[in-house]
Amino acid sequence: MPVYEYRCQSCGAEFELQRKFSEGPVEECPKCASGPVEKLISRSSFALKGSGWYQTDYGKKDSGASCAASGSKPACSGCPSAE
Repeated sequence: MPVYEYRCQSCGAEFELQRKFSEGPVEECPKCASGPVEKLISRSSFALKGSGWYQTDYGKKDSGASCAASGSKPACSGCPSAE
């Protein structure tokens, strides 16, 4: 179940609740028992790492480094000429 962050607009308290997707929105603060309560957008710590993901396998690469190092003619139009 995901964890959501909330802030009470009455008392200013920030709190986290673990809630199911099917549960309705939070309407009252657990600390002051009033509301309204707003849902905060938090940064996710979820990251895809390892081989097989775009960032590691297909991310930006230095296109000129391999052509220039080999001393041969560029194999593609994106490589700089070695002349």
